[in-house]
Amino acid sequence: MSFPGVGLYAITKTDNKTADQVLADVSEAIKGGISVLQYRDKQPIDAVYLAGALKELCHAHNIPLIINDQPELAKHIGADGVHIGQEDSQLTYAREVLGNKAMIGVSCYDSVELAIQAQQLSADYVAFGRFFPSSSKPLAAPAHMTTLQAAKKSIKLPIVAIGGILPDNGAQLLSAGADMLAVIGGIFTESPYQSTLAYQALFK
Repeated sequence: MSFPGVGLYAITKTDNKTADQVLADVSEAIKGGISVLQYRDKQPIDAVYLAGALKELCHAHNIPLIINDQPELAKHIGADGVHIGQEDSQLTYAREVLGNKAMIGVSCYDSVELAIQAQQLSADYVAFGRFFPSSSKPLAAPAHMTTLQAAKKSIKLPIVAIGGILPDNGAQLLSAGADMLAVIGGIFTESPYQSTLAYQALFK
C-alpha cells in the first residue's frame, strides 16, 4: 500500500468515546470516502486494541493507517506508518523502527524550511497548519496560505493542510497548494458519513 497523496486525511476524535464508538465513526467515514486515517488519542484506554482494530478496518478497505507520534505502537500493530513532530531525530528514529516502506509524515507548522529538511530525511508527506481556528489545537500557531504556495514550488512530497478545515474553507487551501485536507472535528463531531461527503465535493 502506498500513501495516496490526495484526498481527505481523517484523524480520529476519541474524547469521551468508547472504542466501539470510534470504530463505528471511522467505518462511516470510510464509506464517505476518506483516503487516509490517522489514529490520534491523547488519553488512550487501550491503544493497542483500538489501533489494531482500526488497522483491520482500514486495511479491509485498502486505506492506510497512520499512528500519531508512536513508532513503537505502529510497529506493534502493523500500521502503515507514523506522524511525528518536526525534530530530525524523531524522523530518523521512526525510520529505524519502522523500516523503509513505512509512511512517515512530519508536522512543519508554517515552515517550508522544515518541510525541505523532512524531504531530505526521507519523509513521505509533510503537514502544515493550523490554517483556521481549531478546537483540537487551539494554541497552535497559525500558518499562512503563502507557506502552502511556497511549499508547492519547492517540495515534491504530498502536502497536507490541517487546522479548522471545513467544507466551506477547504477549497482555498487546495488552490494554494495543499494536496490533502486533514480533518478531525469536521468529520467526527457528528454524522461522519455525511460530513465526509461534504468534504469530498472539494476534490471533484
